[in-house]
Amino acid sequence: MAKVIVHIDLNAFYARCEEIKNPSLENKPIAVGHEGRAGIVSTCSYKAREFGVRSGMPTFKAKNLCPQLILIPGDYRFYSVMSKTFFNFVKRYTKLVEMVSVDECFADFTEVIKGQDDVISFFRKMQMELFNETQLTCSIGVSVTRFLAKMASNYQKPMGLTIIRRRDIKKIIFPLKIEEMFGIGKKTAPKLKSLGINTIGDLYVKMQNQEEEVKHLLGKFYDTLKEWLEGKGSDEIEIEKVDPKSIGNSTTLPYDTDDINDVNKYLLDLAKEVSLRAKKEEKLGYTIQIVVKDHTFKSYNKSLTLENPFNDWNTIYEQAKQLYATNFRETTIRLVGITLQNLIDIQDMAVQMSLFDYEKYEEESATKLLINKINRSLKKPLLKRASEVKKDGNS
Repeated sequence: MAKVIVHIDLNAFYARCEEIKNPSLENKPIAVGHEGRAGIVSTCSYKAREFGVRSGMPTFKAKNLCPQLILIPGDYRFYSVMSKTFFNFVKRYTKLVEMVSVDECFADFTEVIKGQDDVISFFRKMQMELFNETQLTCSIGVSVTRFLAKMASNYQKPMGLTIIRRRDIKKIIFPLKIEEMFGIGKKTAPKLKSLGINTIGDLYVKMQNQEEEVKHLLGKFYDTLKEWLEGKGSDEIEIEKVDPKSIGNSTTLPYDTDDINDVNKYLLDLAKEVSLRAKKEEKLGYTIQIVVKDHTFKSYNKSLTLENPFNDWNTIYEQAKQLYATNFRETTIRLVGITLQNLIDIQDMAVQMSLFDYEKYEEESATKLLINKINRSLKKPLLKRASEVKKDGNS
């Protein structure tokens, strides 16, 4: 029996959170991001999208497209609270939930919908319950594989509900533009179009004909993409174990990218989020870990441990940036995350520092006593500590 895999995506999550905090912002063009030429739009409202504003766009360009755009720096602490509320809501239905990022998840509803006469009504009711309890809106995609569920949730926004069965692939998926296919990056789409591939259906026809140009262009992902379009993709849900000794955040990019400058902008926002959470919880960490997922959902991570613990955003950002540049510069990614690990309480660090200072004082005191004893026996102050020699200017 095929599984029932569901993808739930919160609509314009950060922007919606700002509307929830301040209802006067509803139906206005708003975007979450930073001012300046280095700033990017993390999320924008659907009203802003009417002017051509998009996630991942430089904020100065967004302002040019929509001069009345209301730019908000972001309240990541509030977003974190709302994100946890969302995931706790989904887990009331099923424990088989995989958090993809702060605003989306995959879930296995196979057992949940057994005995349901009207699946559409079931998920529509779930949507409305989430809205009534949290004021968050979401799009839900229901299918038999992760890829098809993801494509289904993207099909209608906001508050969309789409069910895609294997027999629906040709009718629903194939007519979509090639750039709408999950797994096709913004750099790959134009190259496919140059080969006459304008729709997802065009791509599958080329695959059926085993055209070498397409194989060469898609490389190692060719077989994976072909399987997805045949309804053979993964239906597994990865339930991540909660690590009480780490603090992390991740974000799904609005497009696949291998542009390190784009990724660094997201790393900066993530570093600030992680730093804020660590300071709120009064934690320091010795290790920084970076996590990326490519467009096939495969996950990779690398970590680096420093000698002294930290929780400031600048250290987190610089170390994450270095890890990414060293290990993932050539990788086309869809998700990036930062985790602060090997945590200690700030109070414990203060105690450790106090003990260190005391031991250092004890050591220096013992050295002083020994030197004084020798000098007294010599009846001349011939011996000095190295630090005292430097202070005197002697060598």
